[in-house]
Amino acid sequence: MTQYSYSRVSLFNDCPYHFDLKYNKKLTEIPKLDADNPLIIGNALHSGIEHDVETAINEYFNSFPVLTDAIVEEAIKLEILIPKVKSFLEEQFDGFEFIHEYKIDHTRFLGFVDLILIAPDGTCMVVDFKYSNHIKNYLDSGQLHIYKDYLEKDGFDVKRLAYLFVPKTSIKQKDTEDLFHFRKRIHQEVSDSEVKFVPIEFDDMETVYFLNNINDIEEAKDYPRNTSGKCFSCIPKFRPNYLEAIENDKGDVEMVLPKNERRERKIDTKPDFWIYADSYVGKSTFVDQVKNVLFLNTDGNTDNTTAPIVALKDVVTKSGRVTNRKLAWDLFLEAISELETDDNDYEAVALDLVEDIYEHCRVYVFDKNGWEHESDGSYGKGWSKVTTEFNNAIKRLKALGYQVIYISKEKIEEITLKGGSKRTTFKPNINDKVANFLTGTVDLTLRAYVNSDDERFLQLAKKQNVFGGGRFDFQVDQIPLELDAFIEELTAAQEGKAAKTKEKPKRESRKKEEETVESNSDDAVEETPVTDEEKPKRERRTRKAAEESEDKPEEEKPRRQRRERQPVDDTPPGEEGPAAEQQEEKPERTRRTRRTRGDK
Repeated sequence: MTQYSYSRVSLFNDCPYHFDLKYNKKLTEIPKLDADNPLIIGNALHSGIEHDVETAINEYFNSFPVLTDAIVEEAIKLEILIPKVKSFLEEQFDGFEFIHEYKIDHTRFLGFVDLILIAPDGTCMVVDFKYSNHIKNYLDSGQLHIYKDYLEKDGFDVKRLAYLFVPKTSIKQKDTEDLFHFRKRIHQEVSDSEVKFVPIEFDDMETVYFLNNINDIEEAKDYPRNTSGKCFSCIPKFRPNYLEAIENDKGDVEMVLPKNERRERKIDTKPDFWIYADSYVGKSTFVDQVKNVLFLNTDGNTDNTTAPIVALKDVVTKSGRVTNRKLAWDLFLEAISELETDDNDYEAVALDLVEDIYEHCRVYVFDKNGWEHESDGSYGKGWSKVTTEFNNAIKRLKALGYQVIYISKEKIEEITLKGGSKRTTFKPNINDKVANFLTGTVDLTLRAYVNSDDERFLQLAKKQNVFGGGRFDFQVDQIPLELDAFIEELTAAQEGKAAKTKEKPKRESRKKEEETVESNSDDAVEETPVTDEEKPKRERRTRKAAEESEDKPEEEKPRRQRRERQPVDDTPPGEEGPAAEQQEEKPERTRRTRRTRGDK
């Protein structure tokens, strides 16, 4: 039986179309890795409120493939806001017990409560955090009212409901302002802001409406777009970017429910990946070792590779006095069409170089529309056309089931840390928005480099100043730039994870949903999903000592659960940290509930 979260039902009410894409068709959403991503900031903010600033900053930094100036500036805000919230809660609720991210787990409902405050007399207050300045947009939400009903079934005596609004500061650097003074102004603006605590009255009808909406979902046949007129996912600026299909074992598209059988765990030695390096390091030679790989090559540097290639370049032919020009992008689309026929024995496709292919896409769009630059289109239209054309082609390629490999040259930049010191960053030679899209379509992103002794290495460990990361928990930081060594470490990483799982079973983490409360289009970015319904599981011990709890009859014990917080890279912000581990690959650990100084 399906469990429904508040955000799941709310999405259906706002836009059945996007509900259908996410929950029925199960399309893969490519994450947006902007510095001000509300989901990432919201999670870091809540982590800091529950723990400390250092934990939050490291969690925030490790959510991105590489540090940027904009990320550093958002971290500055978090460093100021988190102590503000913690101080407010400690002053206003001295003597209360704090339960963070309590999981409500019922047959038909799944939810995560940001904070439960238990008074000395045993009564409770439920608090929801919002990173927003638009208070009115949230007061009509039924979320807290539904939480109250289900929490009471879990044994909580809920008497009060409230929102805690964390102020959001959105200012831009002036043309006449240097980075130092801009960050100083950020610090001042955030320091002057104040958190707002807003109690609300309970409405017992909200749960009735919620259950009626579930019936509507289960009876739905059509899924129209934006029926409420308030769906921020329908606004081009905020529209989710989906891959065209869910892939199972490299290409089998699930069109019906699979049999209810456990699948055998397989070692993936053919992950989709992105490799980048400086010129003449050997990135193409490394990829050339992949079995049955086809190169879609743009730069003509194929002397050191032996795999078949399709040369992507403009082709000019003459027929009498008529000159015909076939653009490289047309050839790329034709190559994808040929691969779609499946009449070949290729197993992998390498885009070498992927940034050149993106530039060919730009030229194609310009030629089609008579432009010389994206800005020649109406406001935002030029950039949108290029992005849509490129993304759609990559999605087509990804849906075919081949191992997809991107190859790029390296770009070196400098960022300014909080203290003013400079730090060198390494990233693929492509603009950040395209890079964030591409890294969301592969399993891992890797940097290759050569040292002073002319030895070539592949960096596996994640570092804050090196664009990269992935879903594998590698046991070493670097390896020789050889395919056999890479496959060996891939196998070791997955076997190590399997051994840990066998030794100590772990809970499956769920993707955190973005909350879709009613708001206008201007407030869409304000919706910080710190209360997302499908967060990884948390378990919280009861207020009573374990031995006291054991003496109670089973039906009298409240079910207080919380997700177990994963360990984070605790390297000081701005310094290189160890390899960031994916949540599903980390060992679990337990923690008791936090009590204020009023508890003895």
